[in-house]
Amino acid sequence: MSGRKTLRTDVAIVGGGIVGASAALALRRMGIGVVLLERDLCGSRSSGVNYGGVRRQGRPVSQLPLAQRAHRIWGSLRETIGTDGEYLRSGHFKIARSEADMESLERYRAQSRDFDLGLELISDARLRERCPWLGKRAVGGSLCAEDGQANPRLVSPAFALAAQRAGAQIFERHKVDEVAHDGTKFVLRSGNALEVHAPALLNCAGAWAGPVAAYFGEAVPLQSGHPAMAVTEPLPFFMNWSLGVEGGGIYCRQVARGNLVLGGGGKGVALDADRARSDRDAIASLSAQAIELLPALRHAHFIRTWSGTEGYLPDRQPVLGPSRTTPGLFHGFGFSGAGFQIGPAAGEVLAELVRDGRSSTPIDAFSIERFFPEETTTSPP
Repeated sequence: MSGRKTLRTDVAIVGGGIVGASAALALRRMGIGVVLLERDLCGSRSSGVNYGGVRRQGRPVSQLPLAQRAHRIWGSLRETIGTDGEYLRSGHFKIARSEADMESLERYRAQSRDFDLGLELISDARLRERCPWLGKRAVGGSLCAEDGQANPRLVSPAFALAAQRAGAQIFERHKVDEVAHDGTKFVLRSGNALEVHAPALLNCAGAWAGPVAAYFGEAVPLQSGHPAMAVTEPLPFFMNWSLGVEGGGIYCRQVARGNLVLGGGGKGVALDADRARSDRDAIASLSAQAIELLPALRHAHFIRTWSGTEGYLPDRQPVLGPSRTTPGLFHGFGFSGAGFQIGPAAGEVLAELVRDGRSSTPIDAFSIERFFPEETTTSPP
């Protein structure tokens, strides 16, 4: 124990991805003390290796209030974190490959009408006129003109830097080895280097959040997933929109320098608890689907492939909200590969929960209690 530094603060945060870092920033703006521990480098895990899509379209309706809140944050990104992170409201186009897909997109437009996403359905001759670069497999799609894209390798670390500038104490390469609660405060230990005491704890550890929740009697079926990602050589610029596919498949965007960033088509593979890479078969599938939808890629070279580790829950919804067992504990994890856009809003929600005990954004759908239906708890009046 000799040499271990002890810190006392208002809120301890486990995990320095976009959710944990944005929570730290929001808390500091409220004047609340923060110590954040990150096992690696802030924003280096799923927050930094994802595709970079910043979309509301296609999310479950229950996520749209959170996504709308995040949309406002993204709109003032430079003022918030000191960089625009290559964020562009370039438009997000969800491709339909069949009439059934188009009908599904129409239903989604109706279901999401209250959230003013401004969805525009495009098909037939108008599709060919506006998207001459699309392959014949595409029969139409849905455009959300205000959705877009950003560079996660810039944005996610920038949230942590902004939090640090605001006074948060951030410790990178400090894996949390022990976490406990003594009845009044949480105690976190990182090896023999650091011990943190705080009355509130935010569990924002991404794919590694399960053990923290389990320690407090809230084991949930969190699984790791590894997306297959690739980027091409620079190509002549032909596509403004960020693309997705109705029903699942590839996603793709072209950056200003001409490279196309792609994902989907299959899964990566875990090398160990901390590392993953894209699988050869997944990249082959990604290539075939990409060429089918974007013939301009037929002779393009991939210059890099990669993967990461993301936390998935069975219903593909995050856990966001208070613990059901331990006052002062709040969870924000399990964003299931779709946390980049809503991450900054999730961080603000967690900060509100710490300060006010409630959030101004509806989050009931994300309660951890949904995994414990047989254990009814009585809320205080």
